[in-house]
Formats: sequence, structure tokens, C-alpha cells
Amino acid sequence: MPELPDVEGFRAVLESCAQGRVVRRVEVRDTGVLHEVSARRLREALEGRRFTRPERHGKWLLARTGGPTLLLHFGMTGQLLCCHPDDPVQAHDRVLFTLARDRQLRYRDQRKLRGLWLAEDESGVARLLGDLGPDALTVDRDDFETALSARRAGIKTVLTDQTVLAGLGNLLADEILWRARLRPTARATDLTEPDRRRVYTEMRRTLRSAVPTGRVPPRDSWLTGHRDDPDPVCPRCGTHLRRTRVGGRGTVWCPRCQ
Repeated sequence: MPELPDVEGFRAVLESCAQGRVVRRVEVRDTGVLHEVSARRLREALEGRRFTRPERHGKWLLARTGGPTLLLHFGMTGQLLCCHPDDPVQAHDRVLFTLARDRQLRYRDQRKLRGLWLAEDESGVARLLGDLGPDALTVDRDDFETALSARRAGIKTVLTDQTVLAGLGNLLADEILWRARLRPTARATDLTEPDRRRVYTEMRRTLRSAVPTGRVPPRDSWLTGHRDDPDPVCPRCGTHLRRTRVGGRGTVWCPRCQ
């Protein structure tokens, strides 16, 4: 599932492919990915407008035009690609934005769990994003610790709650907690101040390392690099990792390190 580093990678695609370019044509091949907007209105709102510098908040990508804003959410299987207009259209290419003779932005999504929204103005953007917590990449330590200390749920559940902190998903939460040596079921309210600071520090380190790759990298020294092994072991201590479910999410953790 795309998490903050993936969406930051999509932001880079949007920036390099579309920033400063006029949208010449919008082709909606599957209206199932459109939310609260028709294909006709999407074309009317975007064709002839120029994409400005894109923004990201949590797992949302904002494609601004100086007027209406296109908001994209990638669900579990969404992608944003920069293609040539003559490239063969794939089965899961849902919306195509032609920008020039040699550039076409494509929203590709197999499962169609989320998709595209259109905000006519800033109040529309605020309505769509208003329930989100601060972005995990930019939140300061005091706000982070305040958010954690006020929650009674397990720490993994809190970290992946987008209303508390926007951008973290399953892989990142497991990686951060493994690095911080905390069990994913530990109550957020039971964490000490050093615990909360350690989580914040490891979150920052993990994101700084992951964002340039545009994904949560499955490195051999990371928990993420072993979670899908047939018999995974901790890359730090060699203990066999355990699998469980926390808040309905598949969770991997080390019973010795955490």
C-alpha cells in the first residue's frame, strides 16, 4: 500500500512531468475512481489550466492549478506515471492527462479503493483534508508527543491513525517501532517521555531514509526487508519474528528486541 514515501515519489513525478504545463486533454477511462466529481466537470475544470507546484499531506497528493485543485489518493494499488501519449494504455490506466506532444500523466490503479477528487477552492481542500492530523514528515516533536500521550490505544494503532498523524501506514509503523524497541501493542498513554522521543527520532530517521527512494525500502538491515520471508528473523538479534494482527493489520515484530 502506498505510504508517505511512495506519495512523495508520486509528487516528484507530478512535479517533473506536469509542473508549469497546460493540461491539453483529460481522458477518464473509468469513472469508478472519481469521487464527488463527474468526468465532464473534471475536464471542464482542468483542461486549459496549468499545473503549479504540487503538494503532499500525508497520503494525499494535491495537484494545484491556481484555481481548482485535483486531489489524489492511491489506496492500496494506485500509481502516478509520466508516459508518452503514444505508449500503450494499460488495463488499469483510469485517468489520462495529456500535457504536451510527448508527456502524459496517468493515474493507474488496479483495485480502485480510492481515487481522484476535485476541490473548487481552498474551502473544498480544507473539507477533504480537515480530519487529517499533522504530516508525519513535518510534525515537530512537541506536537507529536502531545498527540501520542493523549491516546489510550496501542502505539501502532495510534501511529497509523490518519487523524492523529498523516502519512504512516503498516510498513512504516512496524519499522519505526522495531527501531524504537517498542511492542506494537504497548499503550500510547503508557509510554514514557524517553519512549515517545525515541519513537519520534526513529520516525524521522526512517522517513529521511525512505523518502528519497520513493518507497519503504526492503533493505536487508531493515525489518521491512525480512517481513515477507518464509521464516523471518530479526536483522538485529537473529530471533524469529512473530506475526500477529493489530487493529486489523498484519503486524511483524521481534519478541526479544521489542
